[in-house]
Amino acid sequence: MRERIEKLVGPEARNLWMGTFHSIFARILRAEADKLGYPSNFTIYDTTDSRSLIKIILKEMGLDDKVYKPSMIHSRISAAKNNLITHNKYEANSELTSYDESTGRPKISYIYREYAERCYRAGAMDFDDLLLKTHELFSKHVDVLNKYQQLYKYVMVDEYQDTNHCQYMIVKKLAAVYENICVVGDDAQSIYSFRGATIRNILSFEKDYPDLNVFKLEQNYRSTKNIVEAAGHVIKNNKDQLQKTVWTSNESGELIRVMRAITDNEEGRLIAQAIFEEKMKSQAYNYEFAILYRTNAQSRSLEEALRKINIPYRIYGGLSFYQRKEIKDVLAYLKLTVNHKDEEALRRIINYPARGIGKTTLERMTVLASENKMSYWDVISKAKEFPELSSAANKLTDFVTMIKSFATMLENQDAYELASFIAKSTQLLKTLNEDKTVEGISKYENVVELLNGIKEFVEDDTSELDKTLGVYLQDIALVTDADQDDGDKDKVSLMTIHSAKGLEFPYVFVSGMEENLFPSQMALGSRNELEEERRLFYVALTRAEKKLNLSFATSRFRFGQLLPCEPSRFIEEIDEKFLKFDRNPNKKNISYGQEAPSNRFQRTGTYGRNISTSRHNAKPIAGGRGIIPKSKPAAIPDFVPEDTTGLQESMIIEHQRFGKGTVVKIEGNEDGRKATIEFDEYGKKQLVLKFAKLRILS
Repeated sequence: MRERIEKLVGPEARNLWMGTFHSIFARILRAEADKLGYPSNFTIYDTTDSRSLIKIILKEMGLDDKVYKPSMIHSRISAAKNNLITHNKYEANSELTSYDESTGRPKISYIYREYAERCYRAGAMDFDDLLLKTHELFSKHVDVLNKYQQLYKYVMVDEYQDTNHCQYMIVKKLAAVYENICVVGDDAQSIYSFRGATIRNILSFEKDYPDLNVFKLEQNYRSTKNIVEAAGHVIKNNKDQLQKTVWTSNESGELIRVMRAITDNEEGRLIAQAIFEEKMKSQAYNYEFAILYRTNAQSRSLEEALRKINIPYRIYGGLSFYQRKEIKDVLAYLKLTVNHKDEEALRRIINYPARGIGKTTLERMTVLASENKMSYWDVISKAKEFPELSSAANKLTDFVTMIKSFATMLENQDAYELASFIAKSTQLLKTLNEDKTVEGISKYENVVELLNGIKEFVEDDTSELDKTLGVYLQDIALVTDADQDDGDKDKVSLMTIHSAKGLEFPYVFVSGMEENLFPSQMALGSRNELEEERRLFYVALTRAEKKLNLSFATSRFRFGQLLPCEPSRFIEEIDEKFLKFDRNPNKKNISYGQEAPSNRFQRTGTYGRNISTSRHNAKPIAGGRGIIPKSKPAAIPDFVPEDTTGLQESMIIEHQRFGKGTVVKIEGNEDGRKATIEFDEYGKKQLVLKFAKLRILS
């Protein structure tokens, strides 16, 4: 983008501030951190770091991590921050705290407070803090806000439909003086509400800026006419949207192929075979193909089928390079060198490689830090002053001396020189190199690759960033899975539809087109949720350039059982003139190969078949959204399924769809464990517990 702008306006483009919300705000916060009481070299915690800290807090508070699941707590804190709800506001919000009590988790507000205070003491911000703290900075320091309002006389936001409430408020503050704001977005591709994004930001833009000019970019340059028009037929069923007519001057192209399989395993075989045949027919490369699915669990049968006929593939969303243990270990040393108060980094490497600082010492260190309201670093820096640490005082002092010696090199050595020195002098490289197993060799090679990446960062002449270790750590903290490249590009891409947004492929297969899978069963509770699923389907359709394939199975294995499936309503919403059916002459009998009634699809569920009435007017199900008042963005997840391992007869539970009920009977073992539940409104039903979305009330 910077290169394109430079071609238009010249070298002046290099002075532009350009980047993601998080990277731009991180840059602002580095410069203004002291006004919020943070060091300018604050650490940025990623998701793993945040959840690790939450686990420690739960342990210290003596809370059951099966009830207070770290991932759930982190998600709730994240959603609160994205709605500008600080820990103080959370505690003062009776609706939020009452809800926590009703779900058996009354301590969430205390966990949030402790988490926020620990991050502050550690000189750390998580991803959500980069937004929340920027808003706090602009709200509390008008002079700072004015400074950036004058600096940013023109503001442009891309993918505006994906912004959350916090981002919306910051942008509104920045543009308040000059109102030279341009946003680009497609409401039909708003698919990230689970991350806190709200479609209302783009739908209500005209209300915020009544003098705006609207430029509709309705021409699609990517896909064939059949694909573009089919997608248009689907999305027109949504009520909440900005009206537009997307068109293309491309050729009509082939009809959309609909493949019907008996099982999910057969679906995988059909897709793999179709890819093989298309490659032979069109002399296509593997990288031109993508298989999209609604949930990661669907990849198993697809992977097996591709492997059997030797088609190489790559899964997006797997374990990121930067999330591997050996990489996190090296990065922890680098982070602690830059910011001594980074508690997550310190705990990770204080005894790795082993230096005789055991678990008991760590527990004593934690207690001392909590009792004295000190950071871990301050505690171990004064280890000889605490009798409780006397047995390990010398080792702790040596560790502190080592880290301080690294810090003295920050100003004189670039990121690569210092990182290489740290990796060698800490014996990390030596320890990994001594492990000659396949796994050990791989870990050693990964660390070497990390150092190679740091060297590339230092030698990148196109970047105006400083080449210091601190700047490098900020840069890689914002890296995504899609940025990684394993070198071999000729592979079929497998990914969730969410991961596919923004990408395009000549040949696309959308698998699992079944009710309760796509649309997801979790989305059948309200019109808003169903409309987001439809927008997700729209995104899937428009990833295809030349050929689009939809597939569904009439039965699918789930938790050891072969369960019947029905075709997705979204297939029905595509005009039949755009479709070509395998194994069936038309859409009327694709369900199970039999003539269906005039309604085409007959299925049971939350909604009836009349789109204009029952679907759009359906009331939210029990346990649905609404724990935040309607005047506020309803982004905090309110129904979080629980672990049902301890479920017993006579317990009162709540189901996402069926509401409250009483457990009558439990039978079976492990994955096949079932519960018979008498629901207050829906009567008696038998559910497979591993598949059911339940939470225990009492």
